[in-house]
Amino acid sequence: MLSPRYLVSFDARKAIHRFTDVLVIGGGIAGLRAALEVPPHLDVLVTTKDKITESNSTYAQGGIASVLGKDDKFENHVDDTLVAGDGLCHPDVVELVVREAPDEIEKLVDWGTQFDLENGTLALTREGGHSHRRIVHALGDGTGHEVMRAIIAKAKAAENITLWDETFTLDLLTHEGACVGAVCWRPGIAKELIWAKQVVLASGGCGMVYRETTNPPVATGDGMAAAYRAGAELRDMEFMQFHPTVLYVAGSARFLISEAARGEGAYLRDVNGERFMLTDDPRHELAPRDVVARAIFRTMERTQHPNVYLDLSHLPRETVLTRFPGINKVCRGFGLDITTDRIPVRPGAHYTIGGVTTDADGRTTLPNLWAAGEVTSSGLHGANRLASNSLIEGLVFGAKCGRGAGAAAEGMKTTLAALPLRHAVDDLIAEPLDVADVTNSLRALMVRKLGIVRDRSRMDEATRDVDFWCRYVLAREFRDRAGWELQNLLTVARLMLDGAIERDESRGTHFRSDYPEKNERKWGKLRHTTAKR
Repeated sequence: MLSPRYLVSFDARKAIHRFTDVLVIGGGIAGLRAALEVPPHLDVLVTTKDKITESNSTYAQGGIASVLGKDDKFENHVDDTLVAGDGLCHPDVVELVVREAPDEIEKLVDWGTQFDLENGTLALTREGGHSHRRIVHALGDGTGHEVMRAIIAKAKAAENITLWDETFTLDLLTHEGACVGAVCWRPGIAKELIWAKQVVLASGGCGMVYRETTNPPVATGDGMAAAYRAGAELRDMEFMQFHPTVLYVAGSARFLISEAARGEGAYLRDVNGERFMLTDDPRHELAPRDVVARAIFRTMERTQHPNVYLDLSHLPRETVLTRFPGINKVCRGFGLDITTDRIPVRPGAHYTIGGVTTDADGRTTLPNLWAAGEVTSSGLHGANRLASNSLIEGLVFGAKCGRGAGAAAEGMKTTLAALPLRHAVDDLIAEPLDVADVTNSLRALMVRKLGIVRDRSRMDEATRDVDFWCRYVLAREFRDRAGWELQNLLTVARLMLDGAIERDESRGTHFRSDYPEKNERKWGKLRHTTAKR
């Protein structure tokens, strides 16, 4: 792939500079949890490319998985995670996250998070792939909004933490093989160089590489692409989780219909009213997401109908309205009554399982760079993420990165100073470029040729198209967010295709019709696909 080291030209001798002990890139749950764990005598700068409220964390509906019920055990949560991960989870990482989860939930409560209660204790629900009720939730189906409200307020109150909205991280700065900060763009200032003793990357996923996605527009894989350009290793990029139930109404955004709806007993029906999951899997609607998504795909193919239907009409009306107020509000806007009407749904890209390789402490392969949350491949999710394990991963690994980066920054005796770094982009292309057109073409291509079901011939076709776009898009120097996001999406798409072509088996969210079975002999024993510039 023709990938420049930096997206933009810069010269440290002429730039505006900012210095901090720890730079955190990303203002979601992982980034802010990291910032709050850094010792208070160290300076922390948190940058986010949009408003601080715009992250996948904020839009999370279902809840946070943690062993809190009397009849549940850590071993149960570990086993459920390993089963969903389809042989690619790292057992030590799973054990770590599951055991630290209850303490992180308690900390959120201490910080003012108002979780839903039942008889004075935390209300617990169940979701697909879970053997027990262990999902804590807030505002019915608005868990992300409530958790982020509390954690943002906590971060704003911390004297050592500075929050910069609308700050686009263009690239990670490196010197002598280590990360030393980032090149950023800020309105009214343009390019600014941020120098940091340690950097925590928590920039989220890349769902926007697909036309149909539950992700907000900010999820364009910027952190993954920047880490790749800087020389960090990325892992398992072929694994993109498709959420089975995304509202499918002409004219609507692809709104997520929470996993918790099926956890509370909702049925999936085809256009003829048949419950197809009864014959597809013994767990029926509560099977893991990859199983349900493929079943929906097959059903749409069989019925030649563009969607299936989620049915809550058999559940108590008050339970449905109390538990899913956000879903009810959105569906009402399209004339749907979720207590009586079937909701049209189909799968959409939801969660990037692959990402920047990290160890059990959140270290990446690039010195001085840590990473947490959806931007990473931590070993927790394996080949398929268990529902509601994402926010808890962000909390546990955010805390680990904050502690690790803080300790490393304290141990560095050198004083921060600007280094004489500079870069020039050889942009010799004069022809104007319709960025929106290329972006839309890429997103449509990824749905058609790297979707729920894949094969080598279609992936080869997609690779040729992406390579062609890369040749004339990556060579340019853009001066706006849309152009930089397109460059990052192309970079991430190419890495996803490489991993998907290399993994000649079916596992978890990666299903190849030309290799429909798992190949344990070749791909067992935690064998990953990796990419490094």
